[in-house]
Amino acid sequence: QVQLVESGGGWMYPGGSLRLSCTVSGDFFRGGALAWFRQGPGKEREFVAAIRWIGGRTLYADSATDRFTISRDNAKNTVWLQMNSLKPEDTAVYLCAVGSYMRRSADDYDNWGVGTQVTVSS
Repeated sequence: QVQLVESGGGWMYPGGSLRLSCTVSGDFFRGGALAWFRQGPGKEREFVAAIRWIGGRTLYADSATDRFTISRDNAKNTVWLQMNSLKPEDTAVYLCAVGSYMRRSADDYDNWGVGTQVTVSS
């Protein structure tokens, strides 16, 4: 059984930074990717960033480019999302997921964490 556990969320003022982590356990496909998605109040789930376990190739949403950085440690089965220059519109539940391919659609990911809340406000 694959389990994903997110941590690192919380409250931050606009312009601040947060670092989220996602640790994966169980028998997951290591040739695939891990992605971060977010779901704001009353909004659909949207892609944020993804990284391939092998090679470390990354993919970002336009809203995350230049502000967020995704990285991984394969030995720890952990992926981080460093979020800088946070904006109120970044407020959402952030969820990580693993899948066989690095894509932007939530439908392409098989296993999900429960999410961690990020709130950006003054």
